[in-house]
Amino acid sequence: MTAALYLLVVLIWGTTWIAIHYQIGPVPVELSILYRFALAAAVMAALLLITRRRETLRPRDHLVCLGQGLALFSGNFLLVYHASAYVPSGLVAVAFSTGSVWTALFSRIALGQPLKPRVLAGGAVGLAGLWLLFGIDPAQLDLPMLYGLGLALAGTMGFGIGNVFAVMHRRRGLTPWTTTAWGMLYGTLILLAVVLAEGTPWRFDPSPAYVGALLYLAIPGSVVAFLAYLTLVGRIGADRAAYSSVLFPLVALNVSAVLEGYVWTATAVAGVALVLLGNVLVFARLPGRRNGAAPASA
Repeated sequence: MTAALYLLVVLIWGTTWIAIHYQIGPVPVELSILYRFALAAAVMAALLLITRRRETLRPRDHLVCLGQGLALFSGNFLLVYHASAYVPSGLVAVAFSTGSVWTALFSRIALGQPLKPRVLAGGAVGLAGLWLLFGIDPAQLDLPMLYGLGLALAGTMGFGIGNVFAVMHRRRGLTPWTTTAWGMLYGTLILLAVVLAEGTPWRFDPSPAYVGALLYLAIPGSVVAFLAYLTLVGRIGADRAAYSSVLFPLVALNVSAVLEGYVWTATAVAGVALVLLGNVLVFARLPGRRNGAAPASA
């Protein structure tokens, strides 16, 4: 089940990049993200009613859901989307791949969890692999690109903080079903507040491409993937689950090779090898661990 959840997360979030591409156009970014999470929150509410999985939350739990809504279901997306206006998508993907490192650091600061050297080493190796994969030259980074990189890193930090909130829910014995529904609702309200504060004109693109991308991002990309991911956090820990962010670009590039004619190079293949090596470092069993022993849970 753990492997299936991990694969599901990687495949879905690795293919959301192309769906996001189809949403870039006349609809402001803030509105597209708002539509995505408003629809996702509605689907989650319906699922809770149908499956009767709704749990009672205390006021403190709602505060954690609010933080998760800001960090995981609104703020991080706004930052990463806006970063794309300043830097190439490859550099955004590289920045987002630091998610496992930020998650490990924030888990140490907020929850007192020990830093796992293998996770940090695997994240560093994976990050180096993505630099090779996208052929990024640090000498070409100018001030606007550095600003965009800062936005992308800030969004990724939000992803790491959201993972910490997920662990806090798990420690309370709460499942991702109810907490994700509330988190998405709070994220939607935050996005609505941003749209109203900025005076963003209301627009919607009824084209099949935009609507299809919206449905994919809201249901598989948000409801299914976040439920799978947050369940994974409870099974293998937030830091190891976050390494999946390093694998998203590999799926995205394979989709691009089919749909957009991306051509693999020897340098790109070497980058892939490093990314996969990082995955081995993160998930390989330590010597002395008994076969079948469950990994430490968050």
